[in-house]
Amino acid sequence: MLRIYQSNLETNVLEKVDEISSGCWIQLISPEEKELEQLSQQVNVSVEFIKSVLDDDEKPRIDEENGCKAILLDIPIIHKHHHMESIKTATLGILLVRDEYIITVASQKTSIFSDFTKGKVKELYTYKKSRLTIQVAYRIAVTYLKILRNINRKIEVAEENMLHATKNEEILNLLEIENSLTYIITALRSNGIVLDKIFRGNVMNLYEEDQELLEDAIIENNQATSMAELYRGILESMTDTVATIISNNLNTIMKFLAGITIVISIPTMVASFMGMNVPLGDFSSNPFSFIYLIFISMLLSLFVAYILKKRNML
Repeated sequence: MLRIYQSNLETNVLEKVDEISSGCWIQLISPEEKELEQLSQQVNVSVEFIKSVLDDDEKPRIDEENGCKAILLDIPIIHKHHHMESIKTATLGILLVRDEYIITVASQKTSIFSDFTKGKVKELYTYKKSRLTIQVAYRIAVTYLKILRNINRKIEVAEENMLHATKNEEILNLLEIENSLTYIITALRSNGIVLDKIFRGNVMNLYEEDQELLEDAIIENNQATSMAELYRGILESMTDTVATIISNNLNTIMKFLAGITIVISIPTMVASFMGMNVPLGDFSSNPFSFIYLIFISMLLSLFVAYILKKRNML
């Protein structure tokens, strides 16, 4: 999918346009081969260079070819599997094509640009390529923070449920969150390296307001990294704790079932003894003998249950 945006010089409002012109922002999301070839001819950038950005195995880095600079960052992608959400990462490429265009390339659909297209980002000018690049980096860091807050809520829910956990599902949920945090931490550290390189001023020209926004992006990225590392540390201890709790809860259940089995077996034993083919004298001819047997069985069962309860076995 190829979309073209440009800031209106009179109103400074971001508008969607049909033709590529100098100072526009070209957005590529899961582009087709035909779109790549068409864009390559119009902006004079090789198709191979654009395709290299689409590889999700690419790590955050900075590259340059024929006057076109590529800034690669990792963005979060939400995956749903077996009714569970997990966070993976994908590569987002920001191509600065000379002093004419800025191109963002992503292999998967992302929510990073929703605030841009909805006009929620202040001072958004497509012809200010350095500033737009930093705004995208800042929005990525903020998105990671939002995801981490959501993960924190999941951890709190897991803490409430862990005391009564008896299934492996609780551990699987924690492992899914821990795996997501691993992806997030790796992405944030790699993004941080790229942002530091940009801050040193060797990648693109930075104005004073750009440097302030870049500093904010670096702070948000570092904060997100610290939060993710903290949550992963909590999860590592929680996983061991949940495994122990599940084992203890299962032992408690087995102990309870064993005690119930003993109590229920008392009437069976009494009935077995009294049902043997042996003379019982007057008891066998007593019309109330069955009631006596029920009473004796209940009395013995209650007595055994009391002993088991007293010894914390029931």
